Amino acid sequence: CGGDIGWVFVDWLISVTKLPVVLKGISTPEDAILSVKHGASAVWVSNHGGRLLDGVPGSLDLLCDVMKGLHSVGSKIEVYMDGGVRYGTDVLKALALGARAVFLGQPIFWGLSYKGEEGVTLVLELLRRELILAMTLSGCKSVHEMP
Repeated sequence: CGGDIGWVFVDWLISVTKLPVVLKGISTPEDAILSVKHGASAVWVSNHGGRLLDGVPGSLDLLCDVMKGLHSVGSKIEVYMDGGVRYGTDVLKALALGARAVFLGQPIFWGLSYKGEEGVTLVLELLRRELILAMTLSGCKSVHEMP
């Protein structure tokens, strides 16, 4: 492969497996639409921690554009997101924009460095509580009630 992963590689991968293929790092509507055309099972919106660089858009902004692109072609492909999730409200926003799942990175490492497994559990519990509060204030009893 030599580091050159493109659409030819995606086509090959999809042709040799019965497993769902999820493409991570999708950051434009055009790439999301190409992902659908090439047969991906899902796309994963991520800027790969790019907010560490000045001027790189946040994943929530990318998610909004990707969802618009997918809607423009009538696609119902699953969309996942990571990057920049720090609060339960970030999870709520991502789900409301159309993400099926939200993945965590840095908060898990913060919890791990704070108190190991117990710290990770604490971080997840805080995010869960924040999400429940945000949903309650938005009038949603369940993530399934979100638009």
